[in-house]
Amino acid sequence: MKKIFLLGISCFYHDSAAALISDGEIISAVQEERFSRKKHDSRFPENAIKYCLKSNNLDLRDIKNIVYYEKPLLTFERLLETYLAVAPRGGRSFIAAMQVWLKEKLFLKSELKKSLKIIQKEIINNEDVHIPEILFAEHHQSHASAAFYPSPFEESVILCMDGVGEWATTSTWIGKGNKIKPLWEISFPHSLGLLYSAFTYYCGFKVNSGEYKLMGLAPYGQPIYAEVIKEKLIDIKEDGTFKLDMSYFKYHRGFRMTSQKFHKLFGSPPRNTEGELTQFHMDLASSIQAVTEEIVIKIASSLREETGIKNICLAGGVALNCVANGKLLEKKVFDDIWIQPASGDAGSALGAALIGWHEYLNKPRKVNPSDSMKGTYLGCNFSNDEIINYLKHINAPFETYQDEELFEKIALELEQGKVIGWFNGPMEFGPRALGARSIIGDPRNQEMQSVMNLKIKYRESFRPFAPSVLEEDVASQFEMKNKSPYMLLVSPVKKELCTEMTEEQKQLFGIDKLNIPRSTLPAITHVDYSARVQTVSKETNPRYYHLIMSFKKLTSCPLIVNTSFNVRGEPIVCTPQDAYRCFMRTEMDILVLQNQFLHKYAQPKTETDETWKQEFELD
Repeated sequence: MKKIFLLGISCFYHDSAAALISDGEIISAVQEERFSRKKHDSRFPENAIKYCLKSNNLDLRDIKNIVYYEKPLLTFERLLETYLAVAPRGGRSFIAAMQVWLKEKLFLKSELKKSLKIIQKEIINNEDVHIPEILFAEHHQSHASAAFYPSPFEESVILCMDGVGEWATTSTWIGKGNKIKPLWEISFPHSLGLLYSAFTYYCGFKVNSGEYKLMGLAPYGQPIYAEVIKEKLIDIKEDGTFKLDMSYFKYHRGFRMTSQKFHKLFGSPPRNTEGELTQFHMDLASSIQAVTEEIVIKIASSLREETGIKNICLAGGVALNCVANGKLLEKKVFDDIWIQPASGDAGSALGAALIGWHEYLNKPRKVNPSDSMKGTYLGCNFSNDEIINYLKHINAPFETYQDEELFEKIALELEQGKVIGWFNGPMEFGPRALGARSIIGDPRNQEMQSVMNLKIKYRESFRPFAPSVLEEDVASQFEMKNKSPYMLLVSPVKKELCTEMTEEQKQLFGIDKLNIPRSTLPAITHVDYSARVQTVSKETNPRYYHLIMSFKKLTSCPLIVNTSFNVRGEPIVCTPQDAYRCFMRTEMDILVLQNQFLHKYAQPKTETDETWKQEFELD
């Protein structure tokens, strides 16, 4: 029986992506940014679509339907209604928005067809171009679909929270079998995602990119402004639903996130991008994080009470707030929790494809007791032969080792304090490096965090790193028993591994706390004694698992430091070329490309050129 292929796409806002499913099975999913090298690239995902098709020996004639992740006319309706409500304010941003909409977004279907025809002509070199029927899902429906259908649950509550879709900013659903049904939603302009982004902007970070910085900054502060936020900015009901006082914001009527009234409330204008981070900004970060956690837990609690369902799935940009996720897990509101690893708009491409399968075609759902995401290893893969040919072409000295010898060699280098670029198998889908495109180090090394931040990533020293821990050892290292394969849960480090601070150290403020080791694993222990945990399974990533196992055999430590293989502002590397370039531009010691081992000192010397630092926008 001929297989049915569906292609989901998301684009034109941020984090463009394409996802391919075959008879309901996820087989490929990639973000456009990995190919274009432009972080959060919003353009039509030409390269991502090409990859999904070509890597599976398909062209558009093989695709039954293409599903777009939202309904543009509803979004257009929201824009018009919003601007009319605040007129004559917001005139400049209205004109700017209309220019984009009248040029391309309002006629999205024809724009998509035009771009798809170009791809098809390139693949089959034929003028007789067939374009499958294009279907449109709703934005939050795509989020809900991406959250539930790949989850390990037969039945679940679904909570989606982001900036805004067409109208919805928060939506709740029930997933059962092959169907998802809406419960209720909160509509624009009242948005937890945009509230968090407003503080991201105010603290000098980039909206839709720097929110995770704000989350990382929060433990350095105290939530002293939480009550002010709840008194002035947001009215939170007992069930977690909320309403914003829009006089403090400008995102609904201008180019900025916050108004003068917001700045007056907190006593200063927004921080410049490269300005000093003060205790004030840390306390603001702590405060909005506390408010976010309160809302998430209250909504989740009301959903459990309302539905009686024991599982919850999360998606939308707010679901990437792994601290809030960890608090929700800790509270035991639900028996189990599953979070879509590509929770932002990129993951909605996958959600759209799954809607096509389950909703439009009404096909049954197969529930995988682990989940159906295949560890997110759904992107580009390169063979040893391809890598060797590339390295020979650029005259890069390297050695090739079989797996067992390679892992032992890497373990020894890690133990000696080396920083290693690890390029392994298919690329991850979503914002987290999970052992396919990672930079790794020894978590016991006190200098590792600052070295990786300042010499490898070229970013702020306060940014924490995550541990990759063997799945079976997670409970011995952290105060959690749950699997966390996608690095979306924060957990306290095991108490017996922690180091008590002296009274003098407890008096320190802000960044001064950074250099105080918190545990026997200082490189991954944040200032609040927590860590963003990734559990590693030999089923989903056997080579990464065996690498960590080799490190454990050598050191008795069952985890390593894992951060994404890129520099500040750059998308995670995709190809061996990207990896080698990043390796040579930074102070990494070693690069491992599948089974090829490269020492930095052995590489041909290149002229020092730091103009590349201007290529990537600061995030």
